[in-house]
Amino acid sequence: MRTVLISGASIAGPALAYWLHRYGFSVTVVERAPALRAGGQAVDFKGKTHLKVLERMGILDEVRARRTGTTDMAFVDDNGRELGLMSGEFTGGDLEILRGDLAEIMYDTTAATVEYLFGDTITDLHDTGDSVAVRFEHNPPRTFDLVLGADGIHSRVRKLAFGPEADYVKHLGYYYCVAGASDTATPRERATGYAHNTPGKLAIDGGPKAQQMYLFAAPELDYPRNDPAAQRRIITETFADMTWHAPRMLTDLADFDDIHLDSISQVRMNGTYTRGRTALIGDAAYGNTLAGFGTGLAIVGAYVLAGELACATGDHAQAFANYDRIMKRYAKIAGNSNAGPFLAPKTARGIKARNWFLGSRLFTLMLKYGDKAANDIDLLDYPTLLESTPQVN
Repeated sequence: MRTVLISGASIAGPALAYWLHRYGFSVTVVERAPALRAGGQAVDFKGKTHLKVLERMGILDEVRARRTGTTDMAFVDDNGRELGLMSGEFTGGDLEILRGDLAEIMYDTTAATVEYLFGDTITDLHDTGDSVAVRFEHNPPRTFDLVLGADGIHSRVRKLAFGPEADYVKHLGYYYCVAGASDTATPRERATGYAHNTPGKLAIDGGPKAQQMYLFAAPELDYPRNDPAAQRRIITETFADMTWHAPRMLTDLADFDDIHLDSISQVRMNGTYTRGRTALIGDAAYGNTLAGFGTGLAIVGAYVLAGELACATGDHAQAFANYDRIMKRYAKIAGNSNAGPFLAPKTARGIKARNWFLGSRLFTLMLKYGDKAANDIDLLDYPTLLESTPQVN
């Protein structure tokens, strides 16, 4: 039986683990966090392709049962007067769910058949040509047939197998911050969220002591990603001059233990997500531009990679080549997007133009383009195709 190590237990990793186990692989998932993360931002799925993959995994009904409410986003002035409205159909797609809820569904679907190593990470990879020798921070060394990186935009697997992050990740000039992400009190019915802009800045208020989000233009910042105090200080200093609800939000921010600050960046792999016996999926491969396609790309990428590995009956090089070809075309939408300038224009004139755009026919056309891009792939029905195909053990 072919053995596979997956790094990352958020969305892409468990989705990939599900399909690989179904096709006869022995799968281990390693995750740096000590346990699954609850709550988190809402993520969404757009169009028939995304829903089809969830249906083939057998989890579509469960995802629908735990869906959040579709939330309109009102951009307001200092006095709360609405200046522009971004519809929930744009922000929430066809199906929206909290990231933590989706991760829990994925984990529950795979926990009985997949080995999970929480609280650990990969420290070294050595591809011998016939296998990959792996060293962990805590667990003893092991050898696997393949190693697959589903460990986000700051992927450890990509760094070890491909090279330094700076060679593949391009900062797009903006940062975002989510605080209070463990708050699970997301509305289950349609609601309206409120956001306020000043040039180059955006604050989204979830209410007193509730989840909040910030986005701002900035050059690359030097700060420790594992230091909440340093991240809190950056947000407090950046938004200190904003009025509206910002003073109360910054006061609440001091009480949040869970805060995540990161750049809006784009991963540029030049269409090659594989090397030797290693491959990347999700944000590790296609980047994170906050454009709303990341979760869909992750589950489609997992479906395609696992299906191609199963169809290749032992020839991982051919499977990887097929995966590169298919996902290079489908993931191009991630390379053409950056939510930063749209959500936080750098000038007052830009903010006014964005608010006008939200009520125009052009915005409707953009919605249609997004729907088309999300479905711009011809998915093979791998499960049916492989029903009569003997698996290589």
